[in-house]
Amino acid sequence: MINKTDKNQERVVRHKRVRRKLSGTSERPRLCVYRSLSQIYAQVIDDVKGVTLASASTLDKDVKALCQGKSKSEQAKIVGQTIAKRAMEKNISEVVFDRGGYIYIGRVQALADGAREAGLKF
Repeated sequence: MINKTDKNQERVVRHKRVRRKLSGTSERPRLCVYRSLSQIYAQVIDDVKGVTLASASTLDKDVKALCQGKSKSEQAKIVGQTIAKRAMEKNISEVVFDRGGYIYIGRVQALADGAREAGLKF
């Protein structure tokens, strides 16, 4: 019998491997990305204190209005710009990008590009 691999479980293993070396500090927090089938979420996290400093997703009311009728990649770019704007309001200009075990292509790349365009450095 052929066993089907669980792609999400493989992603979690990749994410844990990366997280062993990658950590966010107060000076340079971690920009973490989570991607579901229909939504995308981003958080700026200080791992030393264990606190989320800023967050944005396609489910936020102000972001949801901007994402109406757009493709998933365009929505991800809007979320990236929003998270960068919210981080800049809290005087965070540099972050460490945590792609969450996902391949850096498509929506994850669009979110990163949107955050860079809005002024976040990583």
